[in-house]
Formats: sequence, structure tokens, C-alpha cells
Amino acid sequence: MSDSPTIYKLFFAKIDAALSALEAEGTLPAGTSRQNVAVEPPRHSSHGDLATNAAMVLAKPAGLNPRALAEAIVSKLAADPSVASAKIAGPGFINLRLDLAMWLAELSAIATLGGDFGRSQVGAGRRVNVEYVSANPTGPMHMGHCRGAVVGDALAALLEFAGNEVTREYYINDAGGQVDQLAKSVFLRYAQACGHTGDFTVEQFPWLNSLFIDWENQGENALYPGDYLRPVGRAAKDEFGDRYLAEPISEWLPIFRAFAVEQMMELIKRDLGLLGIHHDLFSSEAALHAAGKPDAAEAWLREHDLVYDGILEAPKGKTPEDWEPVELPLFRSTKFGDDQDRPIKKSDGSWTYFGADLAYHMEKANAADELIDIWGADHAGTVKRIKAAVAALSEGEGKPIPFDVKLVQMVQLMKGGQPFKMSKRAGNFVTLADVVDMVGKDVVRFTMLTRKPEAQMDFDFDKVVEASRENPVFYVQYAHARIRSTLRRAASEGFAPSGNALDLLGGDELELIKQAAQFPREVETAAKAREPHRIAFYLYDLAGAFHAYWNLGNDRPDKRFIVAENAALTSARLFLAEQLGQVVRNGLRILGVEAVEEM
Repeated sequence: MSDSPTIYKLFFAKIDAALSALEAEGTLPAGTSRQNVAVEPPRHSSHGDLATNAAMVLAKPAGLNPRALAEAIVSKLAADPSVASAKIAGPGFINLRLDLAMWLAELSAIATLGGDFGRSQVGAGRRVNVEYVSANPTGPMHMGHCRGAVVGDALAALLEFAGNEVTREYYINDAGGQVDQLAKSVFLRYAQACGHTGDFTVEQFPWLNSLFIDWENQGENALYPGDYLRPVGRAAKDEFGDRYLAEPISEWLPIFRAFAVEQMMELIKRDLGLLGIHHDLFSSEAALHAAGKPDAAEAWLREHDLVYDGILEAPKGKTPEDWEPVELPLFRSTKFGDDQDRPIKKSDGSWTYFGADLAYHMEKANAADELIDIWGADHAGTVKRIKAAVAALSEGEGKPIPFDVKLVQMVQLMKGGQPFKMSKRAGNFVTLADVVDMVGKDVVRFTMLTRKPEAQMDFDFDKVVEASRENPVFYVQYAHARIRSTLRRAASEGFAPSGNALDLLGGDELELIKQAAQFPREVETAAKAREPHRIAFYLYDLAGAFHAYWNLGNDRPDKRFIVAENAALTSARLFLAEQLGQVVRNGLRILGVEAVEEM
């Protein structure tokens, strides 16, 4: 699939041809780099349709006066019949106003390309691994996971639409102590399913002596008390019968670990499915360890002098009384911008979280050209060291591996002016499934993309269902529903969209065409910046332009889409409406939101 032909790329080519002609004439020195030449919308529509900085960025390296170079470029562009006017602004910016036929051709291009309008090959088939969600498999998805899940999924779709080969990955953190606690919690629910009643005591379950028996206790070693584990306990009974009730913990813990993680991942996948999120790959931390990947990573790093045995720096601030210097294998992360070298193993020989993550990212990098992780903002302290690890891999392998971490802020749930509280251990948290059931998938997904992910967000249950301009998802979906309703009504009255008389369009309709023509450029800009929320912003602006035009018809019948006494104009306006709807659908598809037919 090739790039969508867009008016910006077309005029970039025209400007490039004008510069080549100036080189051939000797006006512009041969070989002058055009890398920073851009074609974009002017700051204000009154300045024209397109603007280029060509003269400004080329004048200095070419040893020319910017305005003089601009005049030479304008002389070439003015001869093009598709250019209605070319004017110089300020010290050398060039503003272009295009012939109407160019915009009408762009409208026809939307109709021709349909669902592919806006699709790009700017990604050039690069393999991008996007890892997102990766929540500990200890319970259902809650709204603390939701924003990162949506941002990651929309980013993956955006990158695919822009020509990348994308792998959507979920990293299962199933090797930590929290999974032992989960397995023990499931075992108690299993015991209940097998008929155990009353309190759990150390006499009955000796392994409880290291735990808080009070499930409501929020200590570090507390179990998971949520009712969501009751069906897991019943499933364990169905699977194992009562054979493990009297067995020592050494016998059943590994089995219940694997069983609990499997059950939780099925629950997590179902929850994510409610948002339309499906990963291509699920990678297990436990499997990573079992396969000896951290050992292999350490060997590779030592071979490249990136890990050494050294003394870890004392903790900053007041040194704990029980601290003592210990020799550990340290990764040379300071070589790549970190503030200190980091241990990959603990004093007992077990792997640190960083050591395991380092090995995991090395595995991912072997199958990708670029890595993107979507993390919660509480992981900000880990970013520098993981980036150092990937930079080390790039250096050792002799190939650059771009690596980006997108930090996503938590979402504050609000209703009736009061916050909804979440506590995963206590079992009274608001699940993702709860929220989707209350307001719907589309509302959740679009709302999560209405702010930059690094900005704080309130998810107000009252506001996200408002039928008003202040509710972006309603505003955009209503624009599409209005378009579809208009087309249905027109068909019932005997009118159909047609591109045969588009020259009847102008003025206000032209502004809508210009707005729609921005979509391919927005896709490329958003993909390059790795910012899917830009598509949501664009759709909101496009919907606003459409609603504004629609409202003109409330006072002026001649501005309505259906003008009964002028069939040709009606068909042209219906064609415009049809293409606006197509652009909205294409954008919403990237965001994973349905373009509704009616509201």
C-alpha cells in the first residue's frame, strides 16, 4: 500500500522541482540540503492555503538573501496553474493560495481511497514492538490500567496505519512474590470451595504463620481478599478435587501459582476484550527465567564489558544501620546517562527487577527495529536505566534500536462531584468492566485520548455521557450520525451524492474540504510523535467545523445540505458530507471507536 496522495506532498514535490530548477539555473548552489524544507498550513487561514519555509532554511547555507531567494521560488511557483497566488511574508516565508480545482480533487481522492484515505508509508515497514498494560496478574483490570491500555492500543493502530509492522505485547509479571501471595489466596478460596468453613488458622494451615490472617490488613504480606477469587477457587476444586487440602505448601504452591496466573490472565483478556484490546504476544517473566534468558543476557553484557563486579553505592541520605557494602554484578548504566550503575542481581544471587527487565528488553530487541513501552507514571524512576540497557544493546550489536517510554498518569474517577476510590488488595476497586458496563467502550476509549497521557485526567461519569459539545466523544460521534442521517433522508427524497458538480461548492464548503484534507498530515505527524491523542484532537476540530456549517442551515435554507430546488448543488454537498463521514470513520478506527449510524 502506497502513501495516500495528499495536497501537502504534492506541493512539497512542486517546491522541490522549483528548487531543482533554480539549481540548474545557478541561482541556488548545487547540493544545498533541503532536509528542513517543510510545507504546512499557515498560522492563519487568511494568509493562504499552504506555507513553506524553503527560502528561510536554504538562504543561509546557500549564502543568499532569504527574501531574494523567496522571490526566485515564487517566480517558479506562480507559473503553475494550480497556484492561484504566491506571496512573500516577512523576511522570506512563502504563502500559497491554491486553485479551487486542487481542493476538489482532494475531495475526490477521499472518495477514491475510502478507508485507506490518510494511510501512509512513513513507517516504511519498520518492526515496532509496543508493550502496554502488562499489569500484574493478580486481579481484574481496574481503571488504573485503563488509560495505558487505550493509549498503547491506539498507538499500535496508528503506527500500523502509518506503515509500520506492529507487535502488540503484554509482559506477564508472574515471577515475583505477589504471585506467591495470589496462589495462597486462591488456595484459601479453594479450601472454601471444598467445604472449609470458619476462620483460617495457623494450626490448620501452617504456612499462614508468615502472613496476616486478617484479609483486610493492608500490610506488605497481606493476601488478596477480593471476591473475584471465589470462582477461581471453585475452578481449582473442579480441576484438582480436594487432593491438595492436606498437602504441604511445597507440593501445591507451584501448581497453584501456574493455575492462578492462567485464570487471572483469562480474566484480564476478557476485561481487555471489552475495550476491543487484543495483544499479539504474551510474554512470561517466569518463562524468561526458566529459559535462562537473564543468565544469557549477563554473559553477553560481560562479554561486551557492560557488567562488572563492584560495590553498590550506599543509599543516598541517611545510611541505614544494617547497610553494609556488598559486591554485586553491576550494569554500566552511567555510561549511557544514568546517575549510577545498577545491580542486576541481589546479594542472595536472585535477579533484581532491573536484571530481569534488562533481559526481557534484549529479547524484544532481537525481533524489532524499535521498542515502545507504555508505563504508569509511578515507573518514572525506571526509565533512565532501561533506556541505558537498550542503548547498551544498540552499541554492542552495532545497530541503533530506538526505544521510547510513554508515561501515563493515573485517572481520577469522579461521580456526583466525589471521587471513586480504588484499592486492588481490599477488593473494593472499580473495575474496567464496571466502567465499560456503565458508559460503554467508545466513551471510555475516546475519553482516555482527550488529553496527553502525561497530563492528569479526571474521568467524570456525569460529564462523559453528556450530550453536549463539552463531551468530545459525543460531539464527534454525533457529527458522523448527523451525516449518515442526512444521507438517509436525502435518499428517501430521491437525492444521491455525486462528484459531477463539485465546482458548485465554495466558501464555507471549501473550509470543510481543507479541514478534511489535513487528515493524512495529522496521521503522519501523530505517528512520528507517537501521540495518538492528536487524532482525537483533530476529529474534535473536524466535528466542530461540520457542526458549525450545519448550524448555518438553521437560519439560511440555502446553506442546508439538501436544497430541494437545486439537485446539482444538493448532490455536491451530499458528496462532501459523505467524504467528511469517511474521514471521521478512518480517524475513529485508529482510536478503536465506533462511528455510530444514529444517536
